[in-house]
Amino acid sequence: MALRSRLVLGLAGLATLAACSESAPTATDPVAAPSFNNAADAAGDNPSKHFFEVRGAPAINAARAKPGGGTGISYHGGPVLQAATKVVAVYWAAAPIYTNGPAAGSFSTSSNSGDGSLVGHFMRNLGGSPYFNINTTYKNAAGQAIANVVNYTGYWANNTSAPSGTANVTDAQMLSMLSSGFTSGKLAYDANTLYLIFTAGAVNLGGGFGTQYCGYHTHGNVSTPAGTKVALYSAMPYDYAYPSSCTNGTASPNGDPGADNEVSVLAHEIEETTTDPMGNAWYDSRGYENADKCAWNFGTTFSSGGGVANMTIGGKAFLVQQNWVNSGTGGCRLTWP
Repeated sequence: MALRSRLVLGLAGLATLAACSESAPTATDPVAAPSFNNAADAAGDNPSKHFFEVRGAPAINAARAKPGGGTGISYHGGPVLQAATKVVAVYWAAAPIYTNGPAAGSFSTSSNSGDGSLVGHFMRNLGGSPYFNINTTYKNAAGQAIANVVNYTGYWANNTSAPSGTANVTDAQMLSMLSSGFTSGKLAYDANTLYLIFTAGAVNLGGGFGTQYCGYHTHGNVSTPAGTKVALYSAMPYDYAYPSSCTNGTASPNGDPGADNEVSVLAHEIEETTTDPMGNAWYDSRGYENADKCAWNFGTTFSSGGGVANMTIGGKAFLVQQNWVNSGTGGCRLTWP
């Protein structure tokens, strides 16, 4: 299937969970109906974005339905991140975005120890978990199962020309920023690494944040010391800025609503990049990737820290969407097997 901008439909399903009593710090919740004909896409800024749509979008049931037989998802021949999924956090803001995050201007190309945030903790401990093990049900072209490995290999707290307020940031600007990191040595380039671009407040990362989507993954050309290369990256705006469209609507299990509400979208983008990094590997007959099929679907939950959670990662409780298992007749799961 040709690379294209594919509409990713979020799913409702938190009606039984308590409403969140916490308030978000910045933007007013949008009411506009989702539309994927935003200015950036219309201009051809990046035609291969794969969106995680806002909660409560009009067609929320489409991705949940299972088309045809088999496991409900199929392989189309493209590459996967089979041996390990590597992630690098790029915190693009004038000050730390999350509590205990890396100091502004700091970076590491070989360690994540300077990132004490809850988001950093989640990335450090996602690999090897029963949850990420769901991805081992997917294989590459040689029939090798994806490994239950996620390596958080470095970070850059980039405070140079950091966007603020409701500034619109295009994909071209994100790629230029990543290029500056590669050429300056703040980032180490690796073709199999997902570069996660986090921004603060209501910064409109990609052009449709909060009204159309809560994050997305894609790829694009960057400049590196070895020349022009293709980098995998994900737009990770501050989802707590839009609580009714980009958060789960429940109280924070760790007392850190900004980070707690980011990790579910973070997991979504990591697992989709793992199984479909270039948009031509694993998806169903309608174009939905594994995490799309379980978006905003949290399964069995429990109370923790005054909030709601459904899993424990690295000793901390989180509420993270389920993922689609590619085995048997398929379905959304929190663990595998």
